[in-house]
Amino acid sequence: MDCAKGIGIVATHGRSILEFEGVDTITNPSPPLILIPTTAGTSADVSQFAIISDPNRRFKFSIISKAVVPDVSLIDPEVTETMDAYLTACTGVDALVHAIEAYVSTGSGPLTDTHALEAIRLINRNLEPLVDNTADPYLREQIMLASMQAGLAFSNAILGAVHAMSHSLGGFLDLPHGLCNALLLEHVVAYNFQSAEDRFRRVAEAMDIDTRGMAKPEIKKRLMNRIVELKRRVGLEARLAQLGVSVSDIPHLSGFALQDPCILTNPRKSSLRDVQVVYEEAL
Repeated sequence: MDCAKGIGIVATHGRSILEFEGVDTITNPSPPLILIPTTAGTSADVSQFAIISDPNRRFKFSIISKAVVPDVSLIDPEVTETMDAYLTACTGVDALVHAIEAYVSTGSGPLTDTHALEAIRLINRNLEPLVDNTADPYLREQIMLASMQAGLAFSNAILGAVHAMSHSLGGFLDLPHGLCNALLLEHVVAYNFQSAEDRFRRVAEAMDIDTRGMAKPEIKKRLMNRIVELKRRVGLEARLAQLGVSVSDIPHLSGFALQDPCILTNPRKSSLRDVQVVYEEAL
């Protein structure tokens, strides 16, 4: 779907896709675009994002513009029933991260909050059983609905440090995007928690954690434990070092992460050293 968005941009401008990195760089309308998602997680079918890999620089960059929102999106969970358990887990966690980051984003608002929290609830309750039973049509429908709602949330509220760092990581090692998000999620939550404590409390509640009478440090601990537990149950437990990242790679990864537009709406302002430390903790 992102490729289709890119083709439309190039077709109407006659220039390399590399020239459109960033926000609102598109001046000409693209041809009509109809998108049909065949996974439940990317939300490219409802978003103003196109993510493009640049193999020369070894990172993924964002094109963010209302011009890449499709004219029509046909969302049918039946076409996702051929996904295997691993792809289901990767794309499902991607949708979860979309929802969490949209909810704690500095660009969030009442409309995006509603979609984000419902997406978190749906994924928390349905992703694990779906990974165990990938042929269940009801569970497929619930995760596809969650993906759509997460997409509506982040397309308007934008994202945060998980995605900024994940785009850098995924382009560097050519790893599945959802896996990159999974490897970073609890570490970024720990880093961001102090800057959005009330919002993370509501994220915890959406993940079925009873926070009544609980101090903020305990909420943080329980939320991180639930994220780690969900990742373990769907089979996304690896560490960055296991996938080929070394300490010497972190300056490269961090530099590109700080250039990503998603970092701008992270709830906590991030320095180069901050990003480096989060990568180090995920090693």
